[in-house]
Amino acid sequence: MCCCSEKQVIKTEKAPKALGPYSVAIQAGDFVFTSGQIGLDPVTNTVVEGGVEAETRQVLTNLKNVLEASGSNLSLVVKTTVFLRDMNDFAKMNAVYGEFFTENCPARSAVQVATLPKGVAIEIEAVALVECTCTDEECCCGEHKEG
Repeated sequence: MCCCSEKQVIKTEKAPKALGPYSVAIQAGDFVFTSGQIGLDPVTNTVVEGGVEAETRQVLTNLKNVLEASGSNLSLVVKTTVFLRDMNDFAKMNAVYGEFFTENCPARSAVQVATLPKGVAIEIEAVALVECTCTDEECCCGEHKEG
């Protein structure tokens, strides 16, 4: 069986570890699905200070690092979902978001929620493409494809 049809757990030291029984991201086929990222510093495991702008910047940096660990990147993101504690923070979040997604921006939903983990102001999850290096003869994992 080709590894492209298997579920692969993504891990990286450059983003916070999962806070519970879930994976930071899963690669399945040509896609990577990230869990929601919050504004945690991956070194200290504490929420960054500075309000929604600082949290958004850390969230998107964490997402960038998770995606890169999977063989993807921000330019391959096709959909994000933004969870805000307060929809009045939308403009501030959007300004920082625009620094990370400058062209061919992904589809996006933004919703206000009652509360988020650790009392943060924002959480973002993403779905992205993963560049496949398979050829007609050989899978990217080095296995030969069966005919």
